[in-house]
Amino acid sequence: QVQLVESGGGLVQAGGSLTLSCAASGSIFSINAMGWYRQAPGKQRELVATITSGGITNYADSEKGRFTISRDNAKNTMYLQMNSLKPEDTGVYYCNVYYTYFSNPFYHTGSSWGQGTQVTVSS
Repeated sequence: QVQLVESGGGLVQAGGSLTLSCAASGSIFSINAMGWYRQAPGKQRELVATITSGGITNYADSEKGRFTISRDNAKNTMYLQMNSLKPEDTGVYYCNVYYTYFSNPFYHTGSSWGQGTQVTVSS
């Protein structure tokens, strides 16, 4: 079982910046892909950005150039640097990880979600 702890959310004015963190812990052999998702009020959860174990990144079109996803493999931690924030960036941000773990006698893969952190951007 992998636990994810998110932090860094808050209230910020439009044009401001925030950095989110997602720390993974538990019986992890390796963490594979990691990603950030956002759920705005009354809307479905949507992809914000993803990063592979090799550092290849992918962003939703609305976040390109403003957000930067990164990870520290030694710390099993992922970050989302958010700049030039807009009111439409408001929502609960969730981290998601795909990982490999060992359960004798085999390796297995799994996925976990964080509890979410609220980001509110005021106009």
